[in-house]
Amino acid sequence: MSKKAETSPSTGGARSASRLAAVQALYQMEMNDEHAQITVDEFISHRLGAVIEGEHYADADEAFFSDLVKGVEKRTAEIDDHLAGSLAENWTLARIESVARGILRAGTYELIARPDVPTSVIINEYVDVAKAFFDDSKPGFINGVLDRLAKIIRK
Repeated sequence: MSKKAETSPSTGGARSASRLAAVQALYQMEMNDEHAQITVDEFISHRLGAVIEGEHYADADEAFFSDLVKGVEKRTAEIDDHLAGSLAENWTLARIESVARGILRAGTYELIARPDVPTSVIINEYVDVAKAFFDDSKPGFINGVLDRLAKIIRK
């Protein structure tokens, strides 16, 4: 996990903090082959709103965080189908770096399952999450993929 992402959680509101934590949780789940419930419980008990290595992590909306992580796990096949269809012909989802994949999965889940959240908010929030992790072109890539998906999912 990048030091930049670890030091960025104090900015934004509770839902922004939930999105950042959800991406971190999805990364952890993938790296450790963990199930969502175990990871969600760990994050709620030990990370959300905590002080870790001198940095205060913003209080997250625990219900929203839990919905994101568990929702991505439950709907991974559907989410990945959407993502695979939105990538360039020579790209596969497996080729995308794992944190970026987590960002795309969480953003796609919100586009599918959270009609209460405006499309522009979802895209902007996940571009901001990408900026917390990456200094390269990945935030623009995340923006492009989520924008394409939004036009399909939220016609």
